[in-house]
Amino acid sequence: MLPTAGFAAMGFLAVPLIRRTQPEHLLLVSILLTTRGQIGRALGSTTLAFLVFTCVAMLGIGVVNVVIPPLLMKYFPDKIGILPALHVTLLAVSTAVAAQAAIPLAGMYGWRFSIGIWAVISAAATVPWLTVLAGRRTAARVRKPPTSEVPPPRTSVIKPWRSSIGWGTALIFAGCSSNTFAALTWLPVVVIDRGMSPGTAGFMLALYSILGLPVGLVVPFAVARMPRPLPIAILFVVTFSVGYGGIIFAPITSAAVWVAIAGLGQGAYSFVFTMINKRARTQTGSGVLSGFAQGVGYTLASLGPFLFGLLHQPGDHWLPSFGMLGAWLLVLTVGALMINRPRVLEDALPAETARR
Repeated sequence: MLPTAGFAAMGFLAVPLIRRTQPEHLLLVSILLTTRGQIGRALGSTTLAFLVFTCVAMLGIGVVNVVIPPLLMKYFPDKIGILPALHVTLLAVSTAVAAQAAIPLAGMYGWRFSIGIWAVISAAATVPWLTVLAGRRTAARVRKPPTSEVPPPRTSVIKPWRSSIGWGTALIFAGCSSNTFAALTWLPVVVIDRGMSPGTAGFMLALYSILGLPVGLVVPFAVARMPRPLPIAILFVVTFSVGYGGIIFAPITSAAVWVAIAGLGQGAYSFVFTMINKRARTQTGSGVLSGFAQGVGYTLASLGPFLFGLLHQPGDHWLPSFGMLGAWLLVLTVGALMINRPRVLEDALPAETARR
């Protein structure tokens, strides 16, 4: 539950933070927070320290999740297909690499190295953003400010909780994240329970994770071109469902096929991240929608991994647990229906504000 709970907390807090600071500054602080959490996890000497620093890392990642969509809107407003595709693709690659490398690295260098090495990656991510901020300061010193600049809409007047776009996006996050994080947590346990070796189970987790790559490349382009992209969301609901059925009922020797099919369902992440900027007209609207949807969505999704384990009893073949995930897929479907009609969040603003 810790990742989704951390993401939820920062989803709610990120919007007030965005009001008070530039998103680039907020992103840089969140990357440093993530790096500190990863180092603390590796060096901590107690279970409590490990959990506390895990929360620190997850809070940092949660801010990144919220800030990325408005930054893409700010710097690449005409590329709502390719940049979300690159974003989600890198998420899939990094998740798969970490899952596959964790046990080998721990075997060679110890568990502290295995979880601490990722702090190097997050620290490296600060370099380009420091360059961006340095360049902006230099440009600000030599550029005269415009005399008739119109301020953007205030975040306080954009209320996504009063819009079906806000709630629909939140429900998609809830449905997708509950399924994805439950699978990332419990998939190895399920297949080991069905007779698979631990090493092969680790490969199944990496396979599930990497399947976010092909869909992450394709889905944003398709969503950007479709006024009503509901069929794409339904496709992911179907792949999740078919994959789960095979994992439960098919012979364990064919598990890789069904894990791969279920893994394609992660394309729902590409879908919802692209829809944030597709259903917002401004950077401000994108930031507010991203924060609200992820705050509410991840709060609900944090129940997924917890209930998956809680519902399982010996001999039940994990049916109640997967049934719970099926219920979250219905939630995802409802959310997709709510945001299917072509319109944007700012349409609910007063006319004079929306024109800004």
